[in-house]
Amino acid sequence: MTESQEPNHTVADVVRAAMPDLSSSELKVARALLAAYPSAGLDTAAGLASQAGVSAPTVVRFVARLGFKGYREFQRILREELQRERTASPLTLPARATAKDLREVSGRIFTDELVRTFTDLPEAELSRAVGLLADRKKRIWSFGGRFSEILATYLDLHLRQMRPDTRVLTEPPDRRAGFMLDVGRRDVCVVFDFRRYQPDVIELALHARSQGAQILLMTDPWLSPIAASADVVLPVRVESPSPFDSLVPATAAVETLVAGVLAELGGRAQDRMTLADSLAHPQPGTFDS
Repeated sequence: MTESQEPNHTVADVVRAAMPDLSSSELKVARALLAAYPSAGLDTAAGLASQAGVSAPTVVRFVARLGFKGYREFQRILREELQRERTASPLTLPARATAKDLREVSGRIFTDELVRTFTDLPEAELSRAVGLLADRKKRIWSFGGRFSEILATYLDLHLRQMRPDTRVLTEPPDRRAGFMLDVGRRDVCVVFDFRRYQPDVIELALHARSQGAQILLMTDPWLSPIAASADVVLPVRVESPSPFDSLVPATAAVETLVAGVLAELGGRAQDRMTLADSLAHPQPGTFDS
C-alpha cells in the first residue's frame, strides 16, 4: 500500500481521486486505464502509453503522481488487489447494510454499481458482442456457473424468440460430451464466469475455444481466467449490500445485449416473435383439420 491508498481503496479509486489534478496527457492515461481496468494496468508502460496515445515517460509520471514509487510497484499493488478481489467470497466480504439502513444503502449501492458498469463497459466490445449474437449463421451456446447459469438461461430465453440456433447448456459436467464433440467454428459460446471462478466452466470455455468457437465472456472487473482466450470481454460490477456478489448489473448488461440484438435483426426478429407468440397462444380452431 502506498501513502495515496487507504484500506479497502483500489488503484481505480486512487486514479479517480487524482483526476482533477492531472495534466491533460496524464488524464489520457487515467481514462485509458479505467476504460480497460484492470487489464490495461497489467500491460507494459509502453503498452499502456500506446492505448492512451501518449509517451511511456508520461505513464511513468502518471504513476508517480498517484504516489507509487515506480511502474513496477504500481503493477505489484494492482496484482495484489486482483488476487485479493478474485478470491473474495461471502465468508471474507463484509455486509454493507443493516436492517435499519437497508433501503437507503441498497438503493445507493445498486444505483452506483449500475452506473459504474455502464460507464466502464467498453463500447467497442459491446458492439462486437451484439454483432456475434445477431449473426444468424452462428450457433449460440450460453452457459455459466452455479449462480450465473441463471443469466445464461435468461439470455437464451430471449435470443430464441429472435433468432434460430440458440441454446443453453445446463447439463452437469459429466454429461457435456455431446457439446464438446460438436462445438466448432460456427459456434459462439456466451460464458458467464464470476469470482470464485468455476473450474468446469473455465475448462469448457477453453475447450470450445480450442475447437475454433468464439467466446463472449461476461465476468467481473477482476476478470475470469477465460478472459485471456476470449474474443469479447464484458466486465460488470458485482458489489451488493450483502457479502454475496450481485447479478443486478450483469442482468442489466444481458438485457442490453437483448435490446441490441433486437435492434440489429429488426423485422426478421419481429416476424419470428410474432410467429412464436401465435404458436404459443393459438387461436381456437387454428390447428383443426
